[in-house]
Amino acid sequence: MPTLNEIRSTFLNYYSKQGHEVVASSPLVPRNDPTLMFVNSGMVQFKNLFTGVETRDYARATSAQKCVRAGGKHNDLDNVGYTARHHTFFEMLGNFSFGDYFKKEAIPYAWELLTKEFDIPKDRLLVTVYHTDDEAAEIWKKVAGFSDDRIIRIPTNDNFWQMGPTGPCGPCTEIHYDSTPDASGGNLVNMDHPDVIEIWNLVFIQFNAEADGSFRDLPSRHVDTGLGFERACSIIQNTKGFTDFSRKPSNYSTDVFRPIFDILERLSGKEYEDVYPEPGTENQDEVVKTAVAFRVIADHLRTLSFSIADGILPGNTGRNYVLRRILRRAVRYGRSLGFTGDEFVLTALVGTLVSQMGDVFPELRGRESIIVDTLKREERSFNETLDRGLTLFEEEAAKLSQGIFPGDAAFKL
Repeated sequence: MPTLNEIRSTFLNYYSKQGHEVVASSPLVPRNDPTLMFVNSGMVQFKNLFTGVETRDYARATSAQKCVRAGGKHNDLDNVGYTARHHTFFEMLGNFSFGDYFKKEAIPYAWELLTKEFDIPKDRLLVTVYHTDDEAAEIWKKVAGFSDDRIIRIPTNDNFWQMGPTGPCGPCTEIHYDSTPDASGGNLVNMDHPDVIEIWNLVFIQFNAEADGSFRDLPSRHVDTGLGFERACSIIQNTKGFTDFSRKPSNYSTDVFRPIFDILERLSGKEYEDVYPEPGTENQDEVVKTAVAFRVIADHLRTLSFSIADGILPGNTGRNYVLRRILRRAVRYGRSLGFTGDEFVLTALVGTLVSQMGDVFPELRGRESIIVDTLKREERSFNETLDRGLTLFEEEAAKLSQGIFPGDAAFKL
């Protein structure tokens, strides 16, 4: 079974062989977009190339970009732990063309990579296209041999990408993985169903959206794709052999998270099981509660460590406050695993993450001591706050006679 590092390398090496420059991930603080709190997609560092503001000495690029979606417009924070594929930190694998190739090259590249390099069965893949994009649909028929029912036409902005109200834009084609027992999940596409998940979005930037609502052809056409790395790992690792479709792909049952879970199991004395809360059910059993806590802590560790390595420290404003909120959420879930105010659960996991990903992202290893010191300081401070609050709550609760909590104590808490 290929490891996470082998899967990432396979992607980058494939596109390198197709003449793409392998470009390192940019830091999580956007350098060219003040509207973003964090880099949230692979195309952010290339935005000026798409708009024509900047040029570089290559016309094809590929990258494994660090991304955070935990504040502002793109915020997955509250879903983390409760689903198999939501994260605050993730990697986005991508290939990009700046006025070079277009649809007739981008689609075959993606198909060959998924079905030959990664050996994903063809009958498990479905695609969507923008409803007027006959060109993309015809390419899919030719390349993949898909019939019309495997090429789903979408008339909404799910399959039409825009950088903003005005500016570069164009239709998308998305590739979905179908894990239904009989590969009949076409009607579940874009329904947020765990049996059919989007794994790769190919954006064809060919228009400029004008202020009057019209679209003008761009002088150069571009390609911007994003393949969710953790989702790719879940499919390639969880279903290798593709015989047991009762096991649904889960990002958390891969070696992206397993090394962190191994340490958490040893520290907490509890075992992780890849189970999820039933939708709409508030009271879950201890196995589910434990699983949620494991996922929250592992995900948030990654966000915090990578952000601190890029110079973002927990604080009281903007993206710094987002980090502090993430840290406190992880600490609270640590309490549910039995960790006390004298234990630093996040700090104890940093070394595992650095060993796992430090070769690919050397900033982790180079700033490991800063990450550890920052997390320990923040964990200690919040644990002290939690302990004071819990003590106050217990004292006031013990005084209750009619079940009405006093307002002044609630304000203090």
